[in-house]
Amino acid sequence: MNNEIKKRQILDSLENKDMDALKQILNQTSEGDILTVMVELPLYDQAIVFRLLTKDKALLVFELLDTSSQKQLIQSFTEDKARELFEGLSPDDRVSLLDELPASVAKKMIFELSSAERQMTNLLLGYEAETAGRRMTPEFVTLSRNMKVSEALEKIKRQASEKETIYTLFITNETKVLEGITSLQKLVLADSNAKVESIMRETFAKVTTDTDQEEVAMLLKKRDLLAVPVVDKENRIVGIITVDDAMDILEDEATEDILNKAGLAKGRGEGNRSEAMIRGSMLAVWKVRLPFLMITLVGGLIAGMVIGVFEETLEAIIIAAMFIPVVMDMGGNVGIQSSTIFLRGALLGHVKQNGMKKLILRETLLGLSMGIVVGTVCGLVAFGFSAIGFMGEEIYLYQSALLGVSVGLSLVLVMTFSAFLGFIVPLVLMKFDIDQAAATDPIITGIKDITGLLIYFGLIALFLSQLLY
Repeated sequence: MNNEIKKRQILDSLENKDMDALKQILNQTSEGDILTVMVELPLYDQAIVFRLLTKDKALLVFELLDTSSQKQLIQSFTEDKARELFEGLSPDDRVSLLDELPASVAKKMIFELSSAERQMTNLLLGYEAETAGRRMTPEFVTLSRNMKVSEALEKIKRQASEKETIYTLFITNETKVLEGITSLQKLVLADSNAKVESIMRETFAKVTTDTDQEEVAMLLKKRDLLAVPVVDKENRIVGIITVDDAMDILEDEATEDILNKAGLAKGRGEGNRSEAMIRGSMLAVWKVRLPFLMITLVGGLIAGMVIGVFEETLEAIIIAAMFIPVVMDMGGNVGIQSSTIFLRGALLGHVKQNGMKKLILRETLLGLSMGIVVGTVCGLVAFGFSAIGFMGEEIYLYQSALLGVSVGLSLVLVMTFSAFLGFIVPLVLMKFDIDQAAATDPIITGIKDITGLLIYFGLIALFLSQLLY
């Protein structure tokens, strides 16, 4: 309730242009609550809020914003304010923001950094995008194995305010070769005269600078780590990736896959996909979305041709038309469910190449089992509707039963095949290095529509051929 009151006070102060009251309220409000209000404000009011915050609080709120919002804000600030906020960011956050800024703005921001900060920033920019080197932070605590625990704690106290994290500590030799890790908890609980090497672990997880960022995030998640060291080819530690970085990476990857799955693949020259789809030029949006829609269109046209081929069947057995949407929709839903499960499993690292055959067989059997249940229910409905002459047709009871069998068996076959497609299509696309997230659903929809209609009308013709002549 208190948060809602403060939110209302901030909005009222902005509306009334009472800057003194607004400044007082803002600096008595937590960073999280300020962020909640800010995301609802237009850019002009966001800039006003920032200018009234203390330097430290402004930096904390700025770090909580996503890079797209950071980009908009920093371009609206005066040069001095933008430089102050930019230099206050940690190197990895700074690089993420630079990736979103126009090249001319990014170059200027880097030039205005202090020598030390510029060196750290350029170090990270030197690595390929979406790798551990690009996402790591060079701000971490290193210790020597021959240090006493008391000496190590003193060093941590001196450096803590400048480092990303002090909970995981890294032991190196004089050439920065990584020899082991320990935790702050172990250090605090150890005897003050003991050597650091007595509490360090020599077996631990680590990644190299060229490791894919998603792989690093999954490693942190799977092993429940607070931080993982990033080393070069000589096993020298050059940075760390922390658990909060991993959360950002997984969120970015999940958002990317969701946008791709909807056919919103990244347009050339666009920095942020969501922003590009909302604010980008219509031509750019057309180029991104139309190719995938055309795949679905072609599939729909071919499916329409299939219906045309079986026009005489529909004229002879009118009630057969009633169950076309059922067969199509159930197959489509199963296919989309299966492909979503596959893509989510691939994203989270649950889908492994060496167990793929088993996974495909399992999903196909799941489609079969669900098809049997749904097909039985729908087959009984088809039999009942036909038997009572629901569409005004009078056919024999055994023919109504055969219609029920046709509908039920169609659903079993279509749902089984759709479940199989949901796994096999993204797998094949992955093998050929095609964006499976973007292309899977249009391809499944096209194949399922055509084969579903062929199966349905084929079974109708097989079981009820006597009604066609």
